[in-house]
Amino acid sequence: MTEFRAQECMGTVISVEIAAGGSAALLDEVFAWFDEVDARFSTFKDDSEVCRLDRGALALADASPDLRHVLSRCADLWSETDGYFDAYVTGRLDPSGFVKGWSAQVASDRLLAAGATDHCVNAGGDLRVRGHAAGGRPWRVGIRHPWEALATCHTVAGTDLAVATSGVYERGHHVIDPRRGRPAKGLRSVTVVGPDLGTADAYATAALAMGRAGLQWLAGLAGYACVVVTDEGRKLSTRALAPTG
Repeated sequence: MTEFRAQECMGTVISVEIAAGGSAALLDEVFAWFDEVDARFSTFKDDSEVCRLDRGALALADASPDLRHVLSRCADLWSETDGYFDAYVTGRLDPSGFVKGWSAQVASDRLLAAGATDHCVNAGGDLRVRGHAAGGRPWRVGIRHPWEALATCHTVAGTDLAVATSGVYERGHHVIDPRRGRPAKGLRSVTVVGPDLGTADAYATAALAMGRAGLQWLAGLAGYACVVVTDEGRKLSTRALAPTG
């Protein structure tokens, strides 16, 4: 029997569908995890660990293992993206570009370990799917059309995928190019698909911050594929992300 739940958390809507091996209690555990992440990493809650660390009220040595892990991974991603993924780009600590995907990846890992081998975790459009959907079909993930909110511009399918999208269709060109200190332009939407959702989330953000230079950078990523829509409406995708129909 399929288990499904959706609720607001972390400033977005998170949904979890378990096609097999699930239970209401397991969903309770998953959403308790997301509440924990929100309390620890929110940049809008003064008592969150991120905010306390940012203003000097919390020493890094006293931070939770999760926060230390996230900061370490953000430092690695800064190097991997040549500085375009920068948790301090706004002048204050904000690891949100990694945390949402990372937390959904952790939730998926926990579901798998608990025996829920067929599931989809959707954190505000960043998805981690495993196994099969109801009826034994591969999961199909539609990528939102950058100009038509109710339409898709691309579809990918699989049984073990992390799919992260960073776009400007809701908030305009808001992703800062850290080298120029102003919003990057050139790309309307970047979707990255690969084995780890936190990494895919950060890569999508970094590519958007690069503008058109992100196209060449994405083409060289090992283990990750992408589909990009430019500001002019041109769609480009790597061979691994050829449309599935």
